[in-house]
Amino acid sequence: METKEKVEFASLPLAVYREIAAHLRQVEGVEVSLIPQSSQEFDYNQSQISGLWISCPSDSSSQSRQRIEQILAYYRSQYIV
Repeated sequence: METKEKVEFASLPLAVYREIAAHLRQVEGVEVSLIPQSSQEFDYNQSQISGLWISCPSDSSSQSRQRIEQILAYYRSQYIV
């Protein structure tokens, strides 16, 4: 069984979402997918991506989960004001 978590960062550009996904995929057992924006109206200030789905095996080590949280905390501190 695996755990799946949705993570959203307001107004983050597509490139940064891709960077976060690439960084998270380096953690053993972690799979990441981008969630496309669901809004039908174009807004230049809105990201093309609404969030990330992060999946990891439920039996993954606490070290892996801790690393995921460290990565997300880093990006929150850099891009979320």
